[in-house]
Amino acid sequence: MKNVSKLVACALALLAVPAIAQDRKVYMSWAPKAAPVPYVAPNKPVTRLDQVLAKHAGQKSWTEDSLETERYSAKWIQMAPGEKTRTQFYGDDRTVWVVWGGKIRFTIKGQQPFVATKGFLVQVPLRVPYSMETVGDEPSLRFEITRAHSLPSYPVDSPDAFGAPPPPRDGQHYVKVSYPTMPVGGGMGTYDDKNPVYMDFMKDYVQDDPTASGKGRLHLFVNDADNQAAIIRGKGVAIPPDSNKGHFHIQNEEFWFILEGKIGYQIEGIGLVVAQAGDVVLATPNRWHRASFAPGQVDTRLAFNRSPTMLHNYDENANGTQ
Repeated sequence: MKNVSKLVACALALLAVPAIAQDRKVYMSWAPKAAPVPYVAPNKPVTRLDQVLAKHAGQKSWTEDSLETERYSAKWIQMAPGEKTRTQFYGDDRTVWVVWGGKIRFTIKGQQPFVATKGFLVQVPLRVPYSMETVGDEPSLRFEITRAHSLPSYPVDSPDAFGAPPPPRDGQHYVKVSYPTMPVGGGMGTYDDKNPVYMDFMKDYVQDDPTASGKGRLHLFVNDADNQAAIIRGKGVAIPPDSNKGHFHIQNEEFWFILEGKIGYQIEGIGLVVAQAGDVVLATPNRWHRASFAPGQVDTRLAFNRSPTMLHNYDENANGTQ
């Protein structure tokens, strides 16, 4: 009986160990770990939306830089009712938006115009012309992500061009150019199954699956060789201990837009911060960080990485996970 009891005890002990820790296979390496890249304005660990809105209280149109890294530029933009952008495009990377207030009519070359409301995720491939207009009687609010340190180009033949170049900006002026229509050296990007025009997060996730029980934990909205925007959703759990450092990225940053609920972040040099819907969190390169669903509700973050294959370096005893 004693032997049977010991066998039962051993079996129960094994069951108590997560399966992933029993059979997960990982590589081990010596990874270069530099000091974390410091936060330099406008970059900060957490950009609180309520603080951004308070800063621009009473203004109908405004722009607020949220982060500027070697790879990405992101900002909050509010446009007054009836305000519209000139038709434009970015030359070498896609543009992504999170619509967070009001209504925006997107007019994208090759697509039927559509109106996006709070929770819409929208993207435009490289060199595809688009314009935006606030419709309705309230300002629109959007979070816009582009390639860092880049300015848009403007099609000469668009209806709103009027034959005139845009005014100089950021020390640069505009000149009329030509470029080929084939993808090498020119052309336009295209949509595909991995990169849809838009997604209505509030309808397709929050309303359709309010308890986060049916769609799974992770879905990709942007997925190409140079970008990833991953919807990561789940029920709140207890905040992990500080000993769980998460992971770091060599020479690459990672940032998140909180779409729903709250997310708890442990960030090297910062400590534990809890971000809520509308907030933006940034982990600079070489900085240990860990994200977890905060307890008490369903939580969702939209994670931006420079590549779907970007290396995640976990602690040597973490078994390649957190």
